[in-house]
Amino acid sequence: MQTDYLEYDAIGLAELVKRGDVSPRELLDTAIERAEAANPAINAIVLKDYDAARRRALRIEAGGNDADALTHGPLAGVPFLVKDLGAAVAGLRMTLGSRHYRHYVPADDAPVIKRFRAAGLNIFGKTSASELGQMPYTEPELFGACRNPWNLDHTPGGSSGGAAAVVAAGVVPLAHASDGGGSIRIPASCCGLFGLKPSRSRQPPSNIEPSPGALGVDLAVSRSVRDSALMLDLIAGDPALMPGAPGTFLSAARDAFDGAKPLDIALVTDPMFAFSLSPEVRGAVEDAAALVASLGHRVEPVTLSIDFAAAREAFLMLWASVAEQSVLHADDLTGTPPRRQDFEIATWAMGHIGRKLGKTALPGALDFQQRVTAQLADLMTRYDVILCATLAAAPVKIGELKPSLTERMQMRAVTAMPVEVLMRKMLSEASNKAFAWAGCTELFNMTGQPSMSVPLAWSSRGLPIGVQFAARDGDDALLLRLAAQLEAARPWFGRRPPLLQARRPMPRV
Repeated sequence: MQTDYLEYDAIGLAELVKRGDVSPRELLDTAIERAEAANPAINAIVLKDYDAARRRALRIEAGGNDADALTHGPLAGVPFLVKDLGAAVAGLRMTLGSRHYRHYVPADDAPVIKRFRAAGLNIFGKTSASELGQMPYTEPELFGACRNPWNLDHTPGGSSGGAAAVVAAGVVPLAHASDGGGSIRIPASCCGLFGLKPSRSRQPPSNIEPSPGALGVDLAVSRSVRDSALMLDLIAGDPALMPGAPGTFLSAARDAFDGAKPLDIALVTDPMFAFSLSPEVRGAVEDAAALVASLGHRVEPVTLSIDFAAAREAFLMLWASVAEQSVLHADDLTGTPPRRQDFEIATWAMGHIGRKLGKTALPGALDFQQRVTAQLADLMTRYDVILCATLAAAPVKIGELKPSLTERMQMRAVTAMPVEVLMRKMLSEASNKAFAWAGCTELFNMTGQPSMSVPLAWSSRGLPIGVQFAARDGDDALLLRLAAQLEAARPWFGRRPPLLQARRPMPRV
């Protein structure tokens, strides 16, 4: 049977395998062919594990004892790529986008990777991320800039930029991503994909001590809502329930219109950590409000009474504390003492800021996090969902947000002379550049609420613009139901970037 690879999401590909219409090896070979064709342009895949994946695919087809999970899992034989940050894959290098970690090879799988494997996903490589996930764009010095398939001069976002780029380029239908400040939602918005940041409470247990504030979560970026719903079932659902059974996240997405009740939606046009929204983004948010109203939901404009200047400061302190651990205590993982030349200057400076200011400022940041979480929880007693921007503007150009020469000199100075007042000044000035574009997502990392970017708009230049929705902590199923309604009302699955349209006909399996 001749089947167009791009016409299927991950669940669809798995169904083809189960019916015997295609083999896991044929799917993998198609994904590898697409990767080799696209990666020279997008620079998104930083590690290839093709041979091991081919052997795994052949074992699946042979039905060996060690292939049981891959053979019978809900995504058996579907090719998959893992972000080169955070989620360790046993035996595969994990650089975290950093020169220091470029030889680090974890011995064990992270909990989420174990669950991905149990679902039958066939990991064949790793995708690029910003160094230590610090930036909302993906331009690590170790690997070079990752590029957006919708326009190669623009960023795919970050830090999961490589994941979003390979999905938008049609290499895989979904890819692993993680989110500590927007790193699922930002690249999903940039690349015209669906990106759900699940509730903090939905993460699988781990023996790794959580970072201050517990900002980060794992899931994926995908072309379909149901793929992300199934992924959430894999990492957080009831293992006793079959995929798609009543009570699963997949069933919530699949049955989005069954017994659906009108939602009370708070329309927020505050720029949050950003300073203003571009006219195109504001228009996209207002258009999304009209769309959800047309679906029968109630929409009411709301102003968030939050001290966003204090919120930015608290978030940055939490972020710097994470950097301190990853930079100045890097030898905990690698056994090699950290050196300035092995880190980008912005990351190195952030680690030193975390060390210098953490002892005095971190308790206050954690206290503010608790207060703003309570404040949003109170708002969510009156509303089911918050509707707001994902980004303050359409995707920016490659290099636009990188530190200037002056900023780099300031960063070197504050690490050489760690004076608190200078560190605070530099941190504020340098972060304002990133927040001006990517300052709409961090709040929901602080509160732990689920939030998602839905690809509902495109700019006048043909670049994707995602719109963000957030719900109560633990109300991930409600968001997925809403996302599926939006997907049905304004389908995006068939929209393909110019990179695909300009290439030769798509490989078929």
